Amino acid sequence: MKKIKYVIKTALIGGITVILPVALLVIIFKWLLKIVTNIIQPFTNIITATAHTQELIADIIVIIILLLTCFIVGLVVKTKIGKFIHHSLEDNILKFAPGYNMIKETIMQFLGKSKPPFSDVCLVQLFENSTMCTGFVTDTHEDGSYTVFVPTGPNPTSGLIYHVKGEFVRIVDVTVESAMRSILSCGAGSERLLSAVKNSH
Repeated sequence: MKKIKYVIKTALIGGITVILPVALLVIIFKWLLKIVTNIIQPFTNIITATAHTQELIADIIVIIILLLTCFIVGLVVKTKIGKFIHHSLEDNILKFAPGYNMIKETIMQFLGKSKPPFSDVCLVQLFENSTMCTGFVTDTHEDGSYTVFVPTGPNPTSGLIYHVKGEFVRIVDVTVESAMRSILSCGAGSERLLSAVKNSH
């Protein structure tokens, strides 16, 4: 009887470990797809009205046009004139837009085009108890305290900034990219963060 229970338990856990990551991936994909389709909806409406096509086909056409536009813009900004225009826009207009720099740094980080804006990944005890939040160290201070950015999931471009005593900040040996993936997946894969803390004691 115990053997049967063990087989059922291990099979169930094995199934969950296979299905759950796939399910989370599908949920995240659907969430991203919904955001993209909502953004391009005005363009989709124009195509469906003029070409009399289905909305799904119109969405695909718009996405292809956007990708081609990104490609062309990427070619242009590699030229001297393109670089000049790009830097002028950033220095005189875009840098004043709220959150622009943060969003740009996050995108560049995921694309591997720049160094992470954070020095370390940490688990911070905001309430000075056993509850820990995933965060990123953005500054250190002479008194041993830290300034920590705690992002929200699954959107790491928003969050809160905390100034915390050093004793309540645990630096973990995990890459920023791994921590970001955990945040994007609403905490899935956090075992690496927790294991890094356990191994440090």
